[in-house]
Amino acid sequence: MQSQKSVAQYRGIDLFLLAVLTAVFETVIVKAAVSWFPREAWMVSAVPVMTALVMVRWGPWCAIHAALGGTVTALAIGNGWQQVLIYGIGNLAALAVLPLERKWGWQKLRENVPVNLLFGALTVLAMQLGRGAAALVLGVPPETALRLITTDSVTYIFTLAILWAASRPEGLMEDQKHYLRRLSHEPEEKEGAPE
Repeated sequence: MQSQKSVAQYRGIDLFLLAVLTAVFETVIVKAAVSWFPREAWMVSAVPVMTALVMVRWGPWCAIHAALGGTVTALAIGNGWQQVLIYGIGNLAALAVLPLERKWGWQKLRENVPVNLLFGALTVLAMQLGRGAAALVLGVPPETALRLITTDSVTYIFTLAILWAASRPEGLMEDQKHYLRRLSHEPEEKEGAPE
């Protein structure tokens, strides 16, 4: 019982910290893009990569980060509540990638670069299609809904690069229940052993 409580506490802290990072990174990236490149027809988002990392670490809990990230994106852009709904709800389409992530497993995502890159690309694509579908449901014209997909193309490069880098450090891109079990079974260093 204590072990389950400890895992739940660790998960809560981890999810909270990753949510804060998602909100901060997304706000900074979007505000910078809007300020520095106001006329450009593209943007970059940290939300897909953060959602993908949480998906590997905690599975469906990534829905929190997808919706939160979408909401933060829309608020940072400043286009009103319809955009908040489009981005917040549309980003939940990333959950469509969860069965593939479970099938492949975190080990394959860490060790197999093409699978890692495909996972990242599918996460971005699912979010883009989700936002497009949400926009259409909310009555946005199809050409505007299509721009929700095409303006986010640089995010693919960003997401793939960060996911590849995240697969290198031990424990970062790993199912966290497995990670905690692995840590609890590692032999403790003997006291007084030379460093």
